Amino acid sequence: MNSLPAAMRAVEISAYGGPEVLKTSSRPLPETKTGEVLIKVVAAGVNRPDLLQRQGHYPPPAGASDLPGLEVAGTIAKLGEKVSGWRVGDNVCALLAGGGYAEYCAVPAPQCLPVPKGLSLVEAASLPETLFTVWSNVFIRAAIQPGETLLVQGGTSGIGVAAIQMARAFGHRVFATAGSAEKCAACTTLGAERAINYRTEDFVEVVKSATGGKGVNVILDMVGGDYVARELKALADDGRIVMIAYLGGSKATVDLGEILRRRLTLTGSALRARPVEFKAQIAKALREKVWPLIESGKIKPVVHATFTLIEASKAHQLMESGAHIGKIVLVV
Repeated sequence: MNSLPAAMRAVEISAYGGPEVLKTSSRPLPETKTGEVLIKVVAAGVNRPDLLQRQGHYPPPAGASDLPGLEVAGTIAKLGEKVSGWRVGDNVCALLAGGGYAEYCAVPAPQCLPVPKGLSLVEAASLPETLFTVWSNVFIRAAIQPGETLLVQGGTSGIGVAAIQMARAFGHRVFATAGSAEKCAACTTLGAERAINYRTEDFVEVVKSATGGKGVNVILDMVGGDYVARELKALADDGRIVMIAYLGGSKATVDLGEILRRRLTLTGSALRARPVEFKAQIAKALREKVWPLIESGKIKPVVHATFTLIEASKAHQLMESGAHIGKIVLVV
């Protein structure tokens, strides 16, 4: 592979702060270690953890690139030692621990997936971070069972649009919260039975009413804070809340008596620092169970806007505004 350049363009965090701290730079190509592939990046998804990293609140795990970017799609440019199942030239999308805002990135081969049939590389770049997160939290940690109901807090976020569609495709009743009539309409279009405008409605009352007073079985929560006490009230007996972020604050006051009486579970996880073996298990499950649903059109990527790599600061501004429905993608 003599045709690989020595250097690449990348977007780095020049200092912690607002979107303006994202600066384009030149970097050497990342080294491709044993078990890794080098991807020539065509598109990179923008996710809320990127914003947290830029602000200094979410450092990359040890050994990961300091560049932001947790998901990409592109073409395999080089294979590291002991990589099987992939060839140079294959189109893939991949989950990263960092390094996506660049022309090239290195990633463990088991964290790559083929681009689903019928999807563009831009659409494929919007999938890994959200699908891996929803699968590991709703389907593994919360272990949602056939016939159970799900409430998604923040239904039009990147995670939200994936969670609604995935749960619906597996036959679950889904409820979602959003902050405007337009966003609520988007949630129902994606498969939510009922979208709840959290500015004008009480999600506890709505889900209780819709479930005959029982409540929902699983809540996917990225808000935290004072939502948690209300969520306990919205849960059915034996219900589970799974936390993936705490945009509303990291502290919550909960009624432990309610947890004991009704056998409730409050759990959570972050994906970024988990080992390659765990991410490989999720990739395998997604390829077997979710990829056919994407290829049949039952789950669709929702890309709200694209920006060029050098416009990364504009992409972050849009995400911070909260005006988007679905994913924001950088095109390299």
